[in-house]
Amino acid sequence: MDQHFEELLLQYAQAESSEGRQKIRDALWERFGHKKAVLVMDMSGFSLLTQRFGIVHYLSMVKRMQITTAPIIERHAGIVVKFEADNCFAMFDDVGPAVEAAVALNAAFAAINQFTDDEFDIRASIGIDYGEVLLIGGPDYFGNPVNRASKIGEDVAGPGEILLTESALAQFPPEGQPPGEQLELSLSGIRLTVLKLAYR
Repeated sequence: MDQHFEELLLQYAQAESSEGRQKIRDALWERFGHKKAVLVMDMSGFSLLTQRFGIVHYLSMVKRMQITTAPIIERHAGIVVKFEADNCFAMFDDVGPAVEAAVALNAAFAAINQFTDDEFDIRASIGIDYGEVLLIGGPDYFGNPVNRASKIGEDVAGPGEILLTESALAQFPPEGQPPGEQLELSLSGIRLTVLKLAYR
């Protein structure tokens, strides 16, 4: 983690007034804040697969997912921020390339699944959001867009589904918005409207 970021966090915890904390928050966002499209991908059905076939099976599938995912993200002008267990966290400057990458990822998994037995098939669910995140090196990122993309990608989207938040959808012009089904969600007490992308 960036040393200056850590120092500011410590100062925030030690600040004696709300005004002091606000100044530190402002300094953090000014130095480390960036507007990004956030893509979070989760591999579906992995708890069951691990129980049935063991950790080696799980790790081999995660490795195949990573090898497939990284070049597709990069080809669409994205950056893989990190792989964490069976998840991929990525970011893009714009939502359009993030959506294109998500579609390409599911197409790639569908293609390679034709050559594997069912227990080796990779199926992914994807959430995409847009907004201001803290980029602090490491690499890592934090912020509401990361949390929302994680929630809808991991907890709501089904295998092969791509969900976009209202913030992500708002980055498209009205005449150029992607097709899909609007869903109303309540996650951890937060109401969200998302679009389930129609792409197949």
